[in-house]
Amino acid sequence: MDLATLVDREEIYIGFDAANQWLYTDWKGEYTKERSRATCLLMLETIRAHPCAKILNDNTNVTRTNVELTQWTLWWLEEMRQAGLQCIAWVYTRAFDAREATEATVVRIERPRVATFDDLASAYMWLQQQIVQTT
Repeated sequence: MDLATLVDREEIYIGFDAANQWLYTDWKGEYTKERSRATCLLMLETIRAHPCAKILNDNTNVTRTNVELTQWTLWWLEEMRQAGLQCIAWVYTRAFDAREATEATVVRIERPRVATFDDLASAYMWLQQQIVQTT
C-alpha cells in the first residue's frame, strides 16, 4: 500500500490509500477502554477532515486489549457514518478475547457495513469489492 500519512502516533497510524480511496488505520500496542475511545475519536476527527467512504481497520499490531463493543461504540459508528463512512473492514488482533460478543453485535449493524477478518489480505479484498454510494 502506498499511503499518505495523516496521523502517526504511538497508538495509531492513519494513512490515505489514494489507489483504493480509503483510510488505512494501524492500531498499535495495548488498549484500555479509555485509550480505545480516545483513538476512535481521533479516527472520527480524521475522517471529518479527510472524508472517506471506506476504512481498512488493522488491529494486528494490538498486543493486548480488554475492549468490547458497547453502546458508545455504536454511537461512534453512527458518527463515522454521518462523516461519510460506508464500509469498515476490521481485522482482529490475536489478543482479542471478546470475539463472540463482538460478532453478535456486528451482525446487527446495518450502516456502516462492518465486516470482521482474521487477516489483512482477506479484509483488503473484501473492502476492494464494496460498492459505495456517491452523492
